[in-house]
Amino acid sequence: MALIGEVIKKAIDFTGYISPEPNPVRAQKAVLKQLLKKARLTAFGKKYGFTKILESGDVLKAFQDAVPFHDYDKIYNEWWKYLVAGHQNVTWPGGQKYFALSSGTTSNKKYIPVPDDMINAIRKAGIQQVMSLKNFELPGDFFEKQIMMLGSTTGLSPEEDHEEGEISGISASNIPTWFKAFYKPGLEISSIRDWDERVARIAAEAPQWDIGSISGIPSWVELMLKEVIRVNKLKTIHDIWPNLNVYTSGGVAFEPYRKSLEKLFARPLVYIDTYLASEGYLATQKRPDTDSMTLIVNNGIFFEFVPFVPENIDEDGMVKQGVKAHTLQDAQQDVEYVLMISTVAGAWRYMIGDTVIITDKSRSEIRISGRTKHYLNVVGEQLSVQKMNLAIEKFASKFDTTVEEFTVSTVADDDEFYMRWYIGSDKKLDEDEAARVIDEELSANNKNYKVARNKALKGVKVKVVPAAHFYKWSEEFKKLGGQAKIPRVMKEDEFR
Repeated sequence: MALIGEVIKKAIDFTGYISPEPNPVRAQKAVLKQLLKKARLTAFGKKYGFTKILESGDVLKAFQDAVPFHDYDKIYNEWWKYLVAGHQNVTWPGGQKYFALSSGTTSNKKYIPVPDDMINAIRKAGIQQVMSLKNFELPGDFFEKQIMMLGSTTGLSPEEDHEEGEISGISASNIPTWFKAFYKPGLEISSIRDWDERVARIAAEAPQWDIGSISGIPSWVELMLKEVIRVNKLKTIHDIWPNLNVYTSGGVAFEPYRKSLEKLFARPLVYIDTYLASEGYLATQKRPDTDSMTLIVNNGIFFEFVPFVPENIDEDGMVKQGVKAHTLQDAQQDVEYVLMISTVAGAWRYMIGDTVIITDKSRSEIRISGRTKHYLNVVGEQLSVQKMNLAIEKFASKFDTTVEEFTVSTVADDDEFYMRWYIGSDKKLDEDEAARVIDEELSANNKNYKVARNKALKGVKVKVVPAAHFYKWSEEFKKLGGQAKIPRVMKEDEFR
């Protein structure tokens, strides 16, 4: 009997029993006041009158009336550039030890501050995720096994007064001492900057490890698992890690990768979605009977929701100033919103760039539906990533294939507009038929797209390429590594 694991499991069960889920509305009101109180003497807090806001009869209304929305460019150019230059008490108390370099789906480098308060918040969110494991059917000895965290390198880049890296690397380099015995590939291997070299070391060391769970972006986890299987001459990853039970996904939608990943397993895993961004750990899946994630409402992040409709968004994809922002108290289920956050990292009414749908308001559960800038509206098609994913699922089912990556753009060819898709599949397919399937699926599920197809949008063109081409592109134009993502939507000039 796995005695230690059973003891840990019982402790988690008991802790969950005595620490029930917080009331989302009350928790969020408390978080907003805590943020304002702590930041009231910063330059940002003084400019926008945080002390006066806290003294008002309606803190939320006063906050929303006083503080504008920010995207990255606005908050960086007005505030965070001074943090990078070494100033203190800018948008959050103190100076800056770390900056997370965004390697998401936009091409420009971004510097996201990661103060000690955010590192502590990420740790607490991780503990909440561990506590939620009591809700999943897992054997007792699972809690003794090692955890493979496949992120970016922990070899951070030192600057004059701070270090820079990606959020997964910063988080892994600050794991608690007690966790180091469970953490793989370990700090030595994870500090290797070259992705291929790091994966080669993982494959070589893999027989010595007893991995119970893996976390990371699906595309990079898949590449790593394939290399471990190839090097060790295995049929599936369970031949070497028989106790692997959990895969924790994050960064992108998991479903497009499910079929190709499951080919590498001897049996299905427990799949858990998480929402860890450069700006903070926002949500985690806490129940097995849903694919939605629970917002972490009591841990230094205040959430607002702006309806994702054309009249609320400007031509650059930024939320317009003055439009209505809802809180968890008055937001509605099954409505697509732009997510705005205020955090212990000194982000204020900050547009993180994701769109979400609240799927269960009482549980504060959400599902990521897309990106604000991963939204095609060149000729009125108003196409979100959620609709693109549905079309790709239909495509994959129709042609009995797996699609690991895709990217889309609406482009002008000879003065006529076409929606062009690059789809990553290793199966040779009829591209004209593929275009027809995607066109029909989009027309059936998006009335704006259907209207556009009868007007300015002349058709769909599909090019099927091996999935490896996407990673080659990433290596040449962005970078190769555990946190890099392939953009689902490109501007026309980038696409060509």
